[in-house]
Amino acid sequence: MVKMIVGEKGRGKTKILLDMVNEAAGAATGNIVFIDKDKSHMFELKNMIRLVNTGDYNIKNTDKFLGFAEGIISADHDREKLFIDNFLKVSKTSDPIGDVAETIKELDMISNKFSIEIIISLAVTKGELPGELQEKVIKAV
Repeated sequence: MVKMIVGEKGRGKTKILLDMVNEAAGAATGNIVFIDKDKSHMFELKNMIRLVNTGDYNIKNTDKFLGFAEGIISADHDREKLFIDNFLKVSKTSDPIGDVAETIKELDMISNKFSIEIIISLAVTKGELPGELQEKVIKAV
């Protein structure tokens, strides 16, 4: 299942996500991955968390991003959780409302198929999200 932390830019979503990933690492029985647009949070993550910098890869659209996410999941069957910061930038979503709903639906299918929890931070307000995504919000800031 995909879970979301939402709020306008600069409202503290990344801090919440970092706290969640570090807490999850303490209790994890599998591997945890943190995907971000750069390496700026490398030293804020516990050493057992794998940081993936999408800036190192040629992700140009949401289809490539979804393939990239599936590749990360398929690389290790012990993946337990996948955290994605700056979702709009990382996923190359062109329309923050329309395209994001379809991309999250696809991620949800991937999550269910491979039994991996995916938590994302998304720079939109809860009110801007389509109705079907409202239930996925675990924190709105």
